[in-house]
Amino acid sequence: MDNRYFSPATFGFLQRLAANNNRDWFLEHKAEYEARVRGPALRFIEDMADELAAISPHFLALPKKVGGSLMRVNRDIRFGHDKRPYKTNIGIQFRHEMGKDVHAPGFYLHIEKEDCFIGVGIWKPDSKALGQIRDGLLLRTREWENIADKSDFYQHFELVGESLKNAPRGYAKDHLMIDDLKRKDFIGIAPVSEGFITSDELLANVADYFRHGDPLMHFLCRSLALRY
Repeated sequence: MDNRYFSPATFGFLQRLAANNNRDWFLEHKAEYEARVRGPALRFIEDMADELAAISPHFLALPKKVGGSLMRVNRDIRFGHDKRPYKTNIGIQFRHEMGKDVHAPGFYLHIEKEDCFIGVGIWKPDSKALGQIRDGLLLRTREWENIADKSDFYQHFELVGESLKNAPRGYAKDHLMIDDLKRKDFIGIAPVSEGFITSDELLANVADYFRHGDPLMHFLCRSLALRY
């Protein structure tokens, strides 16, 4: 039995969508989108449910065409200058049960031609959540330091994201933890290859990365008073 979810044809479709990013082309190739992208992604999400529950029962794997773990293919073009209607990547986010949108703690898989990666953490939290995380850095400094000192998190992930140029209000610019306190995102990223994505071991390998992201996810959930 072939346990593969995605294939070179998946990347071929995404590449051709990037070159023909318009509604007429997409509708003409909708069946291919279903076969190469959405169908395999929903199957992957469904199969990830048990793996995810073993890591934390409070993160959801929802194999729904709309409103689930698969991010919509349509881009929000209302406010930006880029009016291309479709995303040219597959975004799969397993977010916390208390999260309402992508700005919540989550495990993430990104599939795009020449840009595939696994992510863990929280992207652009609102000001209240960001304040809670900063409080967590001060209250549980040793726990934060242990992510680097006593886990293999950094052997698999790089902590990335935007940071403030100056110290946030209420914190001294020479604070020992100022570099972390200035963070606006708390995201661990692990680049992977197209071969990784098309492997028949994708499910197990992604779950393994998610487990290595556990220290960051546990720290964030504890800081945000979320169950983990």
